[in-house]
Amino acid sequence: MWLTGRWPQSFNTIADFRKDNGPAIQAACRQFVELCRRVRLFIHAVAAIDGSRFKAVNTRDKNFTRASIQRRMEQVEASIARYLGMLETADRQEGELAEAKSGRLKDKIAALRRQMSDFQALEVQVHAAPDQQISLTDPDCRAMATNGKGTGLVGYNVQVAVDAEHHLIVAHEVTNIGHDRTQLEPMGRKAREAMGCEALTVLADRGYYNGEQVLACEDSGVLPCIPKTVWPSERGLFTRGDFVYDAENDHYTCPAGQKLTKGLVRSDRKADVDHYRHLTACFSCALKPKCTPDKLKRLKRWEREDVLDRMQARLDQMPRAMRVRRATVEHVFGTLKNWMGSTHFKMRRLENTQTEMSLHVLAYNLRRMIAIMGVQPLIEAMRA
Repeated sequence: MWLTGRWPQSFNTIADFRKDNGPAIQAACRQFVELCRRVRLFIHAVAAIDGSRFKAVNTRDKNFTRASIQRRMEQVEASIARYLGMLETADRQEGELAEAKSGRLKDKIAALRRQMSDFQALEVQVHAAPDQQISLTDPDCRAMATNGKGTGLVGYNVQVAVDAEHHLIVAHEVTNIGHDRTQLEPMGRKAREAMGCEALTVLADRGYYNGEQVLACEDSGVLPCIPKTVWPSERGLFTRGDFVYDAENDHYTCPAGQKLTKGLVRSDRKADVDHYRHLTACFSCALKPKCTPDKLKRLKRWEREDVLDRMQARLDQMPRAMRVRRATVEHVFGTLKNWMGSTHFKMRRLENTQTEMSLHVLAYNLRRMIAIMGVQPLIEAMRA
């Protein structure tokens, strides 16, 4: 509106602008982050990463998985059986009303059978799809679970990396993968490159906890801080945290003070997982009822678990890390979803939704920079 002198554009003009200038819009978003780096806003090399599900232009009724299409076919079959029973009752009656009711029931049964035929054709497509899921309106979006029970949506998983000091979005990505377990290294690397840091500390929640991803991050100059997933003890048994690992001697010390040493053979046939146990102490241990229902207590340890131990050490030195993460990144998603409205994305296909998200990210960063620097200093920085 400022560029056009408050001359309003039609919705077609706006839609065509987004459709025809996707690469340029995404490049402008990256250039604005480079501007923020030039004015030295990324001195503190700490960023928070998170992902959130955004609705696509595709209703849940137009998304099909193996389970959902089977459920819908069963519902159609039940409806056909119910209408056939009603039709049989109507046929035993006489009169014009009974004939009219029979005609309506026959039409409904015919429509349900056509719907069943459509579902059977879709079932073949679902089984042939790589992830056994198809969406009819937006082929790239996927059904994704959310925290609330029965509140899943069909959409995209938007990943953002936010600077912990000024809350600027330094990197973002739109994916159609419903989880965050494989997004830590790609997003951490993009954030480090965007902020121009040799080493970047990344804060993330438990959804990103993945040993392979943490190892890849250390190799790329990203230092993740993710809390471990703490599993509740089963039947009051000791948890893994009750066993202390001695890296120098390569053994675990159990709550009874016994040493669990590494076995010579990896019994589960995994090449990178070792098993630790004590061959004799468990049989006469007084704490065994609180330890394991098996004959021996066995602990598994990944051969590169040292990277997870180093990550835990970093996290222990930052007791407020998760509070900083929440205050840094979660309000960003709330702001973006508020701007985008209840339907979230307006465009279809993964490439186009990436463009749409880049527009929102650029607008968000502009408003943040205006709040940080003011309008005139920002204009001067852009001209320079």
